[in-house]
Amino acid sequence: MARIALFGATGTIGGRVLHEALGRGHQVTAVVRDPERLPDPDGAAVTRGDVLDPSSVAEAAEGHDVVVSAFGPGSGDPGTIVAAAKSLIGGVQTLGGDASSRPRLVTVGGAGSLRTDGGRQVWDQEDVPEPVLAVMRAHGEALDFLLTVPVEEVHWTSLSPAALIAPGERTGTYRLGLDDLIVDAEGLSRISTEDYAVALVDEIERDAHAGRRFTIGY
Repeated sequence: MARIALFGATGTIGGRVLHEALGRGHQVTAVVRDPERLPDPDGAAVTRGDVLDPSSVAEAAEGHDVVVSAFGPGSGDPGTIVAAAKSLIGGVQTLGGDASSRPRLVTVGGAGSLRTDGGRQVWDQEDVPEPVLAVMRAHGEALDFLLTVPVEEVHWTSLSPAALIAPGERTGTYRLGLDDLIVDAEGLSRISTEDYAVALVDEIERDAHAGRRFTIGY
């Protein structure tokens, strides 16, 4: 079983990842700014850390097989998404050696840069609210940065959700793609946060998308 350091464990997606990983017998350390926000870690270890501080990332990552970042800006500055990506890479890199001797990195990405059937990207759709668009663009910039990082230096992966992700049912069934938005028979692109967590932990176990982004949908 993997030893996982999880940033963002108090969030909607991070909480599901925490539950899913623990349910499969993985050892999880929840890395949070305020441990009091996670009073019932469900069997995980809890430590204080800051995803925006590379030295804090390195300290949290030490001794783990995988670092997972489910960090999100909430109502704050979307630019912290890019800052977090750079901090995560920098922190893992400071551990020395090459990718084979460092923890793997799996990040929660965004759907905005995925291609649609019309050849455009999700963020090109009309009437996207400006705050949502800013978060989409920030996730796109973070992905652009990750794509500059050789997998020989940091063994990274980013999982983009469907266009609509929300709490729901854990079915354990989903479809995967790479850079194209996945839609169902009704033309909808959706996934539950529970099944997103299933796919993310599946990636931890299978290591099928090193050095690239992939996506999920029903």
